[in-house]
Amino acid sequence: MRLTRLIPALAAAAMAVLGFAPTAATAAPAGDVTPYIIGGGYATSAPWAARLFSNGQQTCTATIIAPTWILTAKHCVSGGNLSFRIGSLDQTSGGTVANGAQIVNHSASDLSLVRLDRSVSATYIRLGAAGSVTVGQSVQVYGWGATSQCGSEINCQSQRLKVATVTVTGGCTDAYNGSAICARRGNGITAGGDSGGPMVANGTQVGVASTSDRQTTTAYTNVTRYRSWIQSVAGV
Repeated sequence: MRLTRLIPALAAAAMAVLGFAPTAATAAPAGDVTPYIIGGGYATSAPWAARLFSNGQQTCTATIIAPTWILTAKHCVSGGNLSFRIGSLDQTSGGTVANGAQIVNHSASDLSLVRLDRSVSATYIRLGAAGSVTVGQSVQVYGWGATSQCGSEINCQSQRLKVATVTVTGGCTDAYNGSAICARRGNGITAGGDSGGPMVANGTQVGVASTSDRQTTTAYTNVTRYRSWIQSVAGV
């Protein structure tokens, strides 16, 4: 089944990027720590996962797709001085640390490819193709982002990588009006710091986290629509 455009059920302003840019979601009321990852559980295996740091600060989530290439969200890379901890479930230790040497942004979607300063030996995530994801499918989303609506989401990031199951509802647009996959909350929902992280369907990455209302709906830039661009830059 081909993804169709989702009829918006929420005001556009309710969807905000998942990084820590000035356009991030407004703070929740004081004392609101409802566990909305938010929800989900801790990942037990994700050797392709990468935590993105900008100027040493935890910022977003990403994936390694080739020895020298990271895939993440465009709104995650504007701060510069990027580094990545790759292949560890714990964002504070383990895995391999490498720095970003070049940023290549897609012109019309919330996608960015970052070339590393050296080759990293890792398990690289496979990217989906057309038909890899369908409406109604349960898929997994991963991230080190906020674990509750805690006001300033930088203060409640998860030390360990989290995973949640969400259900694909249709096509929509990302933070830059690019082609995206919208999904409704399952056992969890994405929040600040999950940006750039993967939506995984049957073991392949089909989306990159872009926006979320932190409660019911999240939008992932549709990787399958931009495969030719990714291949032209990263060779995969």
